[in-house]
Amino acid sequence: MSFGLVYFNMENNLADGGFTGITLILFFVFTIDPAISNIVLNIPMFFIGYRVLGRPLFIYTLIGTFGLSFFLWLFQTYRIVDVPLQDDLTLAALFAGVFIGAGLGMVFRYGGTTGGADIIAKLMFNYSGVSIGRTLFIIDALVITSSLVYLNYREAMYTLVAVFVASRVVDFIQQGAYSGKAAFIISENSEAIADAILLEMDRGATLLSGRGSFTGTNKEILYCVVSRHEITRLKNLIDKVDPLAFVSITNVQDIAGEGFTFDDEQKPLQ
Repeated sequence: MSFGLVYFNMENNLADGGFTGITLILFFVFTIDPAISNIVLNIPMFFIGYRVLGRPLFIYTLIGTFGLSFFLWLFQTYRIVDVPLQDDLTLAALFAGVFIGAGLGMVFRYGGTTGGADIIAKLMFNYSGVSIGRTLFIIDALVITSSLVYLNYREAMYTLVAVFVASRVVDFIQQGAYSGKAAFIISENSEAIADAILLEMDRGATLLSGRGSFTGTNKEILYCVVSRHEITRLKNLIDKVDPLAFVSITNVQDIAGEGFTFDDEQKPLQ
């Protein structure tokens, strides 16, 4: 996250949302170091993190906030790489969104925060179910509007692109890297389809009991989860066994278990 802020936002006069966006306003308008203003602005949030979310998250917030400030200072002091993108704000905005989103996503996925708006977003997620990325996007839009004190309209629009990309990356990492497809299959040959899935795709399936609401007939529903690149193969296999089967396919945001996070010998998949 610090790398993205220093090398893409600060280098290309782009804003950001949340408390980091406020630190960028203070940097561009008053030349106050973001590494310092980040800590000062987050002092009130330390108390909220302790009183509302408890001691563990309070400790994580301290680590995240001081860690962010430390690396902001480090990347400003020691230029480890040169990324001249002043003539291509599209790339600058995309890379800013990817780096900041990836950093925040990893922090959130393992139960931490970097203070500021992160705490507000995590509270919204815990108590109302609103995705962290969506809450951050709303807060960011308000801060970016305030950033017009130093941004021109072109830079403001590219900043919105970066913020949107970051929110999507946060949600992707938060939901998990093991995403796939789930198929609900209703067929008179459900057991034959299950056998074919096991033999030809080396995937398991579960038979569920169901009843048709119109006919009142008891039916077997086959439930199977596969990776995204296997879905076409699954549909072809079902069509081969029973062309008249009813198939409903949905997205699965996160998958854990044999064949996805560990193999049939209970060893983690890398």
